Amino acid sequence: MDIKKVAKDTTKVLTSYLTYQAVQVVSSQLKETNPGLAIWLSGFSSTGKIQDGEAYLKEMLQENQEMAFRIMTVREHLAQEVGGYLPEMVRESIQQGNMEHRRQYLERMTQVSLSDTSPHPEFQIDSEPTQDE
Repeated sequence: MDIKKVAKDTTKVLTSYLTYQAVQVVSSQLKETNPGLAIWLSGFSSTGKIQDGEAYLKEMLQENQEMAFRIMTVREHLAQEVGGYLPEMVRESIQQGNMEHRRQYLERMTQVSLSDTSPHPEFQIDSEPTQDE
């Protein structure tokens, strides 16, 4: 396993996600101040290029330099704000998720095991009364 490659790939995904979040923030601001530009940004962003934040910004710089700089500024601010929380939050989230998946798996396996085994006859409850009753 190449830990450096995993870290590099994770950074790319996180950078692209922060770009997406920055676009959402800017779009929300524009809906209040400049609805026409908000519609343009939404149309530009809906092409799927936003999946790769760097490619998105490169193309945005060619289309609307001011908008690209605004998105980059918001993205950088978001990175600074959430950067300190991420390592611990990611570890906790993964640990909790793994624990929940294991718990659900164990519950399923236990239910399957219990339904596969027949109970002891002496503990069976008959619905029909016996002649002794």
